[in-house]
Amino acid sequence: MKLKEILKYGNVIPDMKAANKRAVLEKLVESVTEIHPDIDSEKLLKILLEREQLGTTGIGDSVAIPHGKISGITQPIVAFGRCINGVDFDAMDGKLVYIFFLLIAPEQESSQHLQVLVRIAKILKNSAFRDELIKSKSRDELYKIIIDTDEGES
Repeated sequence: MKLKEILKYGNVIPDMKAANKRAVLEKLVESVTEIHPDIDSEKLLKILLEREQLGTTGIGDSVAIPHGKISGITQPIVAFGRCINGVDFDAMDGKLVYIFFLLIAPEQESSQHLQVLVRIAKILKNSAFRDELIKSKSRDELYKIIIDTDEGES
């Protein structure tokens, strides 16, 4: 599943103003529920916070991929956010996180969830891609970089 199928332009936040992990998750959830108003924002936030208690989704290299499963959706949803000043997200490498990909998957779909998670992690391994995301000037640029990079993956 390609990211262009599940990442809506409106779910790209070029300059999230967030001071901590909870605020980041709130902003990402807000972005998703604006486009998908049928998703209960409080329930989704609770799911994401519970997932973070199991272990951080801050994977290092300035990146976090918070994720969770929720009932009531039929395909994965991805949102992207960038915090220009960085946020302490309890990342594995102890550094600030600037790049956030939120993944929400249907509650009963493990394979789709894992496929998308692997796809996102794969493109994020590329340091030039991460640098482009950090340096981009606009939502247009960010969306294009994400979609183009994903399209280039097999």
